[in-house]
Order: sequence, then structure tokens, then C-alpha cells
Amino acid sequence: MALTYTAIATVTVTGATASDITFSSISADYTDLLLKVSVRSNISAYRSTLVMQFNGDTANNYSYRRLYATGSTAGSDVTDPTSYIVCGEVVGASSTASTFTNSEIYIPSYTSSNKKSVSTDAALETNDASNNRLSMTAALWTGTSAITSIKLFDSNTAQAFVQYSSITLYGIKNTV
Repeated sequence: MALTYTAIATVTVTGATASDITFSSISADYTDLLLKVSVRSNISAYRSTLVMQFNGDTANNYSYRRLYATGSTAGSDVTDPTSYIVCGEVVGASSTASTFTNSEIYIPSYTSSNKKSVSTDAALETNDASNNRLSMTAALWTGTSAITSIKLFDSNTAQAFVQYSSITLYGIKNTV
């Protein structure tokens, strides 16, 4: 059972855009990490893909399984190995104005010397019912060092997060 949720840091895009949101020098003072995400991309489409990497690792050391529903269609995908973890979608410029994707990303035992598991859930709303999307992802990073940095970005690297996109990183202390 979680004893405390401590907001470690919040990053909010204050300028026009930001190519990524990165948390670095993450303390080892907690048992788990949680990210609360509210982002929007400048991509001209309805949506793009939100992805994450740990400790600057850009190699194919990640895998994920994702379930999603878009409009009246459900699906899944499996990617193993890949160079990032998919954390859901990012609302794009063709979506309803001033709406942001909401995601929650949970990383248990982030300081362990084992591979790191990640779970995510995300909701994306657009002005076209056939493009609304809910997704859940289970993922793995094969790195065995403690997670000290987390980078989130649009998988279409030519795109960026727009003003008011925000992510808060929480540290969680659990009881035994």
C-alpha cells in the first residue's frame, strides 16, 4: 500500500513547443515512480504516438504489448525489441481545440537491479468519434541499472509538444 505520493517535478511547456520532456537526476529515495501526463502535439493529424526512454538508452532494449480501442474498433500490437516504450497517443492539431491526451505511467521498483516493467493507460479525445482512442500498455526495459532519467517525446520526432503540455513525476514510497 502506498504511504506517500511525492511530486518530484513538473515540466510544463511554456514556450511555443518542446521536442521532448525529460526528467533527469531522479532520486533513488522511492520504491516506485508515477507520471501524470497531459500533452498535445503540433502534428497536423488527429493523433501521433507518445513514447518514452530511460537513462538515454536509444538501443532496442524495450518491448511492449498494447491493447487499444478506436471508435468502434479494438486492436492490439506487440513490439519486441524496439528503441522505446509506447505510452499511448498524443492529440494532434486536427483534434478538438484545447484538448490534451491524458496518460498515467506506472514504473514499479525503478531502482532494482532487474529488468524494469512499466504499465500505462491513456485516453485521447478528438472531434471525430472514429479517432478517439483508449489504450493500455504493458512494457519492459531490459536495463538493469536504476532509472535516473525519463524522456517522453512524440514518436514522429519532427513534431513537438505544444504550449501548456505538462507532465508531473511522482515518487511513491510503499509499505511491505
